[in-house]
Amino acid sequence: METRNIVLITGVSRKEGLGYETARQLAGQGYKVIITARDYQKAAHLAATMQEDKLDVVPMELDISNAESITKCVQHVTERLGRLDVLINNAGVMTDFTSTIATADLGVVKACFDSNVFGPWQATQAFLPLLRKSTQPRIVNVTSGMGSYDDPDFGLHHFPGVLTTYALTKLTFNALTVKAAKELKDEGILVNAVCPGFTATYEGLKEQGARPVEEGAKSIVWAATLPADGPTGGFFRDGKSLPW
Repeated sequence: METRNIVLITGVSRKEGLGYETARQLAGQGYKVIITARDYQKAAHLAATMQEDKLDVVPMELDISNAESITKCVQHVTERLGRLDVLINNAGVMTDFTSTIATADLGVVKACFDSNVFGPWQATQAFLPLLRKSTQPRIVNVTSGMGSYDDPDFGLHHFPGVLTTYALTKLTFNALTVKAAKELKDEGILVNAVCPGFTATYEGLKEQGARPVEEGAKSIVWAATLPADGPTGGFFRDGKSLPW
């Protein structure tokens, strides 16, 4: 039986991404980390990179938009490890950058909701039995201040009228976090939403004022490593509460 805490992170396919850096930091703290991606080879390559630094990282294939893929991943975790301590719903997409309410392609909107809401929702449902076998289960939903009404930097009341589709998916994901936290509180499962901030996950973003990926990942790691008496049903960045 694995004695270390086990964390599974979805959507880890790029070394520059938040998922990779979150995995690196958690593995550095002694966690056994499962990194997943739709393309197994990408996850395997990234895992090998971290394994060179003696980090305990395991790659698995997982497409959160595909029920069969989720079932297979759950089976693999069950057979190999028997439980899950932390689920980090990191996978998601940002599409249709210039969309507004008036111009959005609703087909694209539906696809974005599939990736950013229904995907992590069905992944959470599927991994709950494994999380219930943990003594300190945690669910971390990586969302965005764009899904807040009153975030002073990114909120719906303050940010210009673009990226509408993305913002609405994250608003829904935030709401899902609140409902899940309330539903699972009596089981001791802490569920929180984390906004990593405007992070330099792609070339050129640093010059636009984006923060280092290492800083954004720290917010996720903080929520993943909360003590048993930590908060649940909250929205955080850098360990500090954000307005809904």
